Order: sequence, then structure tokens, then C-alpha cells
Amino acid sequence: MTPTKHTLFRSTLLGAAAACATGALGWGGPHGTITRAAAACLPEEQKRLFGEELQPLGFRYCIIPDSVYTDKTNAPFAMMDTAPGVLYLRILHVPTTPAENYEVLRYFVGKAVAAFEAGKPGDAARYAGTLAHALEDWGCPAHVVPNDNMFTLFQQFLPPPPDKTYTLLHSPVENGAFELAPDGYRPRLLGTSVDEAAFHLLRRAQGATRHARGQVIPIIQAYYAGDTNAANNAQQTAAAYDVKLVADALYTLCRLGQKRFEGAEALASADLSQWSPLEAPDLYMPQSSFFSKPYWGYATAGTILRDGKPVPLQLNVAEQGQTVAKTFASGIGTGTRSVLTYLIPAGVYARFTAQVGLHAEWGKTGHVRFEISGNGQRLATVGPVTGAMPAQPVDVPLAGVTNLQLTVTSAGGDGTGNYAVWGAPCLRKE
Repeated sequence: MTPTKHTLFRSTLLGAAAACATGALGWGGPHGTITRAAAACLPEEQKRLFGEELQPLGFRYCIIPDSVYTDKTNAPFAMMDTAPGVLYLRILHVPTTPAENYEVLRYFVGKAVAAFEAGKPGDAARYAGTLAHALEDWGCPAHVVPNDNMFTLFQQFLPPPPDKTYTLLHSPVENGAFELAPDGYRPRLLGTSVDEAAFHLLRRAQGATRHARGQVIPIIQAYYAGDTNAANNAQQTAAAYDVKLVADALYTLCRLGQKRFEGAEALASADLSQWSPLEAPDLYMPQSSFFSKPYWGYATAGTILRDGKPVPLQLNVAEQGQTVAKTFASGIGTGTRSVLTYLIPAGVYARFTAQVGLHAEWGKTGHVRFEISGNGQRLATVGPVTGAMPAQPVDVPLAGVTNLQLTVTSAGGDGTGNYAVWGAPCLRKE
């Protein structure tokens, strides 16, 4: 990595010294460590697809975004048409909003796939290196705390010992010594089109960001205590997550380039509750998204809150002439008023389906209205729904929709029973 940007982590993986000895641009930094471990997970046929470009992918191309000022030949592979003339793209190092991150993923996935299709594995590997770099940085503990890249705010919450009072924590948070191995991981296909692949990569990258945030405090506490091993272990935990993410990205690039989609039936639908709503631009819900009926809290995936405690998502469902309480493993529990907005890839999914209603036990006195909108236009309204009614099916076409909004509002009463449930909210291709 360049001296002007701190490394994601520091690694002592065997092979870095050998790379330097052979003249390869092995910077000894973790981008290479992570990318090489991810590439090792690829099946042999995909390694052959990269050919001689596989080795520089893991030593040089994965650090292109860090070396744009010194490696002028490869710098264009870390630039975007939407930012003409901009050499250093900060978004390749620090995640921003979901929509902006999605466009970055979509751009570099598309560029790599087009290069494969054109028979240019060198260009494909360079674009893949930039993509890997962005994914790795978005899952790096030192790059995932919103608006506090130097951790000066963290130092107020975690006061340092006197000898570290004036230490900027970015470098200690990312510096460590660890090794990585693929551990037999088998990458999976994330899409049969560029847009779909970027959509699934976005969710996976957001998971990497959250996972890396979970390592920040342990790393800082270990650094304060002088416990190098504990800090290294936390850094390695974050890096190991990135290996699987990058392996899936590289695997999917190759499959798209080859137009081989075995196993794509697993992508026929997507559980929308697993995606983060746009109301959480930094992957946590702001206070403005609190609702007060029937409880203080946020919409939650896979559960609903009752007196601050999670309870299973249950709806009364009409089956074979009778109404029975059915538990939904996937879904969203919410109150009123609740607005959840999701980015949807263009032209990938045909329909949105769900079962909507009030919680079978706690929503008996509720009175709500469900609304589904696409790109600001109302697509469907369900209700008013009362607690005495069974769940209502929703099946909405998504032609042209890239922004799907799910809204629940009160339809009367005091709101104390407005325990609303989006049961099995699903995007479907067919």
C-alpha cells in the first residue's frame, strides 16, 4: 500500500517476502492477504480463466485504489465514468449510502464481466482487484465507523491511558499480524446479471461492515492494554469474513463472464427482510425512525417487540376453512407509523409478495393500513385491517420499480394493538 494511506491491517503471511524477492509488487499488506485467500477458494477452471493474471490480482491489482498516484498505468481501473477525472475515489475505501455503494458494485462488476466477455482477462483482473479492495475496506474495522475515521469520538467514549492520549487510533485499529487460509470455503453464485450480483453483494458487504464494527472496541481495548495477540485476533476475525465475501465476488464475476449459471434456482427469490432499509443509511436506524404505537422501538426483522422483548412473528391465517395462528420465520415486525424503503435492482424481480396483518396474539385490538409504493407511486393498499381479520395476501408487480416502500399507518383507535407484521416479504423473479 502507498505510504500516504494506512493499511487495512498488517500481515505476516508467508509468501509476502517471496513476492518481493521475485519482483512482484507484494506490499505485505492485508489486501493481498485477503485477496489471495479468496482466490484460493476458486475452482480450478476459474483460476485458469484468470490465467497468468491471478498472481498479480493478489499482489498488485487489489491495491490499485491505494496506488493511483504512483501506478499511473493501472489507475484508470479504479476510476468511474460518473466521476470523470477523479483519480482517488474515497468511496472505494469508506462505505457511504446504500445507493452509492450499489452503484460502485454495479460499475466494477459490470466492467470486469465485460472484460471477460471481450477476452481480456488482464483488464478483468484489474477491475476485479479494485472491486476486491472496496469490499475489503468496507469490511475493515478502521473504515466502518461513520464520520469518525480517526476515532477521535471513540476516544471520548473509551478514554485512553495517559501514554496514548494523543494517539490517533486509525493506524492501531488496522495494524496487526495474522495469517489467513481459505479453510475449504466454496464460493457461491450471487446473481445471473450484473444488477442482481451487485444487489446481493451490497447485502453481503453491509454484513461485513456490521461484523467489522463488532471488532472495533475489542481492538481498541486490546491496544490500550498492550495485548497484541487480542488485537490481532480481532483483526483476523474481520479479515476472515472478508475472504468469503471476496471469494463470492470473484466466483460470480467468472460465472457471469462465462454465462454459466448452474445452481441459479437458489436465486429465484429474495427475502426482503434480510436487506437494510434506506432509512438506515449508516446501517443503524436513526432516532427519527422511532415510532410510539404500540411501543418505542424500530421495525425488526424476524421478530416483533412486546414490552421491549422479542416475540415470534405470528399471523392468523385462513387455511382449509378455518383460521389458525401461523409463525413466520422471516418477516418484519413493526408499529405505526412505520416507513421502510428498499433499493431494488432494475429488471431482476417481477413481483413482491407477502402476508400482512396484525399479530395473532398482541394485535387483537389493532387497526392499521398497509401500503406498498414503487418509485413514489402507490402500487397497493391493504386495509383497514383489524385484529379480527386473517392475514391478507399481497402480490404486487414490480415492473420498472427500483425503490420499494412499505408503509404501515394507524387506521383509528388508540394504537396500543398496532402490532403489524409483514410476513415472508419476498422479491420473486417469476
